[in-house]
Amino acid sequence: MFYGEIEGGGFEVIEPEFAGCFVGHARLERLWTGCRWAEGPAWFGGGRYLIWSDLPNNRQLRYDDTDGSVSVFRQPSGFSNGNTVDQQGRLISCEHQNRRVTRTEHNGAITVLASHYQGKRLNSPNDVVVKSDGSIWFTDPNYGIIADYEGNRAEQEQSGCHVYRIDPHSGELTCVADDFDHPNGLAFSRDEQQLFVADSGFTESPQGPRHIRCLDVNASGTGLTRSRVFAECTQGVFDGFRIDEQGRVWASSAGGVNCYASDGRLIGKVHVPEMVANVEFGGLHRNRLFICGTTSLYAIYLKING
Repeated sequence: MFYGEIEGGGFEVIEPEFAGCFVGHARLERLWTGCRWAEGPAWFGGGRYLIWSDLPNNRQLRYDDTDGSVSVFRQPSGFSNGNTVDQQGRLISCEHQNRRVTRTEHNGAITVLASHYQGKRLNSPNDVVVKSDGSIWFTDPNYGIIADYEGNRAEQEQSGCHVYRIDPHSGELTCVADDFDHPNGLAFSRDEQQLFVADSGFTESPQGPRHIRCLDVNASGTGLTRSRVFAECTQGVFDGFRIDEQGRVWASSAGGVNCYASDGRLIGKVHVPEMVANVEFGGLHRNRLFICGTTSLYAIYLKING
């Protein structure tokens, strides 16, 4: 079953429950094009706008939901990749070039939250999420330092590509997972009892992982314990993803956006005519899925809420 006006776009129902996720007459819309590699969408509900990264062009863009306009939010951006919003409505960004995680204050000042671990520079922070206790969790693969396309070629100082947590009170940086190949997108379950993390090591090796893992959050809420594979990608690799109100995972892939039930079953797809890097729920009711697809920003209205 397919719907959609954009060539190569539309819904594909794999399991019947996916049919209840979308409006039959809704269409995939291309809101803007002109990126080199669109990434890291973050929705600001109070202002009804979306910030996202145009990574190789070293800029952040701003989509205004009130009039559909797009403008440059920041350039240069430190080759920013993933972005999110904290509980005070501040932008949190992962900067490949500067190898750091930053916060943009309400007055526009930039605060560096993390740049080194155990005295050595981070690789190139990639994606980031804020937990309800204010802690900030991010992934740190080496994509920004292995070539001059998404940052600057540089020596890797860390022993590997890890997942980190920034304490909300002390600012202390701790490594919470060190057994990933190339950790990428991440998101907490609604109850914050699990952290989902994509591993996209396949991009650097045919034997590398291309899955999303689910890790249990420990009793103190500060670390991770049991880990298992949640879903395997069959088209490219998983990058960024989001979780809706029913625990479904909406994950980017080379073929568009894959939707997984909370038990890991692939139940449907949103086909997009470009490789997708990341997604974000937004709009007045969080029922609009914004999609960063290589050169363009897309969006589609759903029956469900993020």
